[in-house]
Amino acid sequence: MTHTVLNPYLSFRDTARQAMDFYQSVFGGEVTHSTFGEYHASEDPAEQDKIMHSQLKTDWGLALMAADTPDSMELTPGNNYAVSLSGDDEVELRGYWDKLVDGGTAAMPLEKAPWGDTFGMCTDKFGVSWLVNIAGEPADG
Repeated sequence: MTHTVLNPYLSFRDTARQAMDFYQSVFGGEVTHSTFGEYHASEDPAEQDKIMHSQLKTDWGLALMAADTPDSMELTPGNNYAVSLSGDDEVELRGYWDKLVDGGTAAMPLEKAPWGDTFGMCTDKFGVSWLVNIAGEPADG
């Protein structure tokens, strides 16, 4: 079992790959990119190359995540971030989720996602956006 990781999650409109490559040039480390097409996350052919998830990790513990916002969703510069909680301790992470969503709103319920993890998005009662990802078994491709 690992510990829960808390890190910023940035949203972009078609520039997540370029932004994360830039942040890699600033901080070093390793960056990975996964597209909407790889996870069959959009039926729109124009969105297949959008970044569904990108992650930058450094050897000394910095972690930054980002994604492109689907064309059908609003993106407001200045509000294009969330705080991500991720790990494999389901009890701990569900506990955080339950407390964060209490008095807030769930934009996406905490449930099984196409990539095999349990994932949810919510806004707490103070207007802060949160992403919770509980590692699971890899989804069958």
